[in-house]
Amino acid sequence: MPRDNMASLIQRVARQARITFRSPAGPAFGENLHRLQQLLDEVRAEDLHLAPRGPSAAAAAPGGGPPWAGVVPPVSYMHICETENFSMGVFLLRSGACIPLHDHPGMNGMLKVLYGTLRIACMDTLPAGAAAAPPPPAAGGGPCLRALFRSRQQYTPASPPCLLSPHTDNLHQIDAVDGPAAFLDILAPPYDPQHGRDCHYYRLLEGPPAGAEPPALPREVWLMETPQAADFWCGGEPYPGPRVCL
Repeated sequence: MPRDNMASLIQRVARQARITFRSPAGPAFGENLHRLQQLLDEVRAEDLHLAPRGPSAAAAAPGGGPPWAGVVPPVSYMHICETENFSMGVFLLRSGACIPLHDHPGMNGMLKVLYGTLRIACMDTLPAGAAAAPPPPAAGGGPCLRALFRSRQQYTPASPPCLLSPHTDNLHQIDAVDGPAAFLDILAPPYDPQHGRDCHYYRLLEGPPAGAEPPALPREVWLMETPQAADFWCGGEPYPGPRVCL
């Protein structure tokens, strides 16, 4: 059963997000962000009337492919609310799904796992001219950038929120591990291509040889900008939780 304070909790998260991101350069931003992080850490799936997807969502499709292949989107989004300063919603990943490596130009973000397990790889872009060597030949003619591969961690509902800023952990890849997963997502400000906040996708150009242990992190890497992958798209689902009013 949902907790008695479920409506007030998600409403309080939204109100705190509005306060926090109204003045991201203000003197109280750090304190407000910490308060928002504390509230977000309290949110559970039942607060949003969500339940982990059953065995059918994690079962393999005929032929051994992902269960969603060619049938439903690998990722769905439930919109909760949006203002000019932030957006909030829930992403649902099918078993085996991946949100490819992408960026959040000039944006802050917070991610709280609601159910399942996510593996999140986080990277920072490095200043132009910071590279000590040219991109590897595999880059071809695509735009490349140098980045710092900072971390690769697993997150569960017991984990604190994953945070990103305009300069730290701004690029990340999100993989569902051993079954379906869902997370509450806050982005501030929202994506807006007309104001230079469009989503770009990247491919890691260098990796460990087959069978070798992954190199230690953090480490510098080359990324190549790519189109959105053909096997990744995001559908929409209705949000079943308490209404948020701002």
